[in-house]
Amino acid sequence: MAKILLAEDEINIASFIERGLQEFGHEVTVVYDGDSCWDLLQNETFDLLVLDIIMPGMNGLDLCLQYRQKEGFLIPVIILTALGTTDDIVRGLDAGADDYLVKPFSFQELEARIKALLRRGKESSSLQLICDDLILDCSLRRAQRGDRIIDLTVKEYRLLEYFMTHQGIVLSRLSLLKDVWDKNFDPNTNVVDVYVNYLRNKIDKDFDRKLIHTVVGTGYIMGVQ
Repeated sequence: MAKILLAEDEINIASFIERGLQEFGHEVTVVYDGDSCWDLLQNETFDLLVLDIIMPGMNGLDLCLQYRQKEGFLIPVIILTALGTTDDIVRGLDAGADDYLVKPFSFQELEARIKALLRRGKESSSLQLICDDLILDCSLRRAQRGDRIIDLTVKEYRLLEYFMTHQGIVLSRLSLLKDVWDKNFDPNTNVVDVYVNYLRNKIDKDFDRKLIHTVVGTGYIMGVQ
């Protein structure tokens, strides 16, 4: 069972989602606008946030981004919205969401994603991953290389965590889309390359030894070469 904060401005939809989550045994607190959601996040403890985008007050994207920028605010965030284009999804993940589910949805899928995020958090909360002189602190979602502290967005963290748990393995773009983004994106999307470049600028730039390498025609591999 998880303690879940649900932010959804449509009362009927919020009630429907609340009942569905309660049937899976979760404790659910419902708010109907972004400002109330933000206030609760700063004053109460939750295991997971389910967040709509279009709400009165602070919208879901701004709320998620502000939440991720606040130190220690690390609980999983699922955006649950009717906005379902690839651009919408990318914007949600860029704002710091861990997952993105488009309405209409099945509660079985929502519950599976909740379980996966909670399990991932428990497994990684006390870990440190190391590649050469790069250390990834999984509890803080922060990297350090040498004496340089590297702050990461949620999606940068997930991508780097995946690279560091698969060191020495060639990873295709499609496998990264599936396992890091949990989405069936258009295979021609360049979102993986964009985020790999973000990471390289943070962890490889100005260092002699590069850790993320391109495998032409296939994807990427992490390690010292």
